[in-house]
Amino acid sequence: MENFMMTYNVSRETYDRLELCRQALSEWQNKFNLVSRKSLEDAWNRHFLDSAQLYPLLPRGARTLADLGSGAGFPGMVLAIMAAEKTPYLKVSLIESIGKKTLYLKHVAELTGTKVNIYNKRIEELPAEKVDVITSRALTALDNLLNYASRFCGSHTVCIFPKGKKHAEEIAEAKKHWDFDCRIIPSSQSDEGVILIISHLNKRKGVK
Repeated sequence: MENFMMTYNVSRETYDRLELCRQALSEWQNKFNLVSRKSLEDAWNRHFLDSAQLYPLLPRGARTLADLGSGAGFPGMVLAIMAAEKTPYLKVSLIESIGKKTLYLKHVAELTGTKVNIYNKRIEELPAEKVDVITSRALTALDNLLNYASRFCGSHTVCIFPKGKKHAEEIAEAKKHWDFDCRIIPSSQSDEGVILIISHLNKRKGVK
């Protein structure tokens, strides 16, 4: 606990809210298949810390964040809880098409007193409103993920995507259809994982 609070400069209250999430995840896993059973055994490291490491990467002054395919709230709910203390002006939207997962997200939001917008819709059904930051974790390959994200990208939008050991292949494939700047940061939670920070996203000329 102390290491987490010191690393991310958060209060005991914020840690406690995340701990409530962890407990809720364990309880609801028995009803809904929210995460893999194997990852649930080490949920704090596999899901919560893996999500929390994105918070320091958010652009300073960002006011809107869309989390695509939020699932059980990783990373979006974790970021929203951290933002409630550190950057309360950040409006976080969680987008999840599976109804039972949005029920869980609403439960966690109420349990922790976290203000988030939760949308039980497919990504392509939402209005194409521009946001400052887009996050997504384990949703789909980068090429397809950028297709989803592009609807919400303005000239200053930054995408922050955790990826695994095949990230170089995914970047190469995505470059066939998209122009973008990409910074690669090693994951603090996985030897093979990285975090992609993507900006200036545009469809390549001549690509439909």
